[in-house]
Amino acid sequence: MPEKTLKFLIPGGEANAGPPIGPALGPLGLNVLQVVEEINKQTSEFKGMRVPVEVIVDTDTKSFRVKVGTPTTTALIVKEAGIEKGSSQPNADFVGNLTMQQVVKIAKLKMPDMRAKSLKAAVKQVLGTCLSMGVTVDGKRAKEVIKEVDEGKYDQLIAEAEES
Repeated sequence: MPEKTLKFLIPGGEANAGPPIGPALGPLGLNVLQVVEEINKQTSEFKGMRVPVEVIVDTDTKSFRVKVGTPTTTALIVKEAGIEKGSSQPNADFVGNLTMQQVVKIAKLKMPDMRAKSLKAAVKQVLGTCLSMGVTVDGKRAKEVIKEVDEGKYDQLIAEAEES
């Protein structure tokens, strides 16, 4: 049972049979439209975000599985903050603001893809991305919030998120 895995970065819910999917799957003898429909069904909740997708094909039986990853941390921050993109001058020009609850939500969603040992560490990684994007958290610079996380100010919020 030789399996072939193809990886794509696709706009959520907007995959089509054109490049890159069609040309990659066509030679394998798969029904490309079936694959595209399945990808769109599984990525519809990430509409407008680029989502990593793996299509695992059994080349003998022509059957396939679709595995959907989570969008990038940047894409999740852009969606939560309601902005178009990060700042071109992140230390001087701030383009959006998140609440600490939104940061924890993103960290919890991205945790399986991160090398963080705890949700607290994942929160700090998301805050680092906020810092490089020019996004403030609760009206404060992300660097200040990282210090507050280290001091334990948000331990209660993070613990509650781990339980839910």
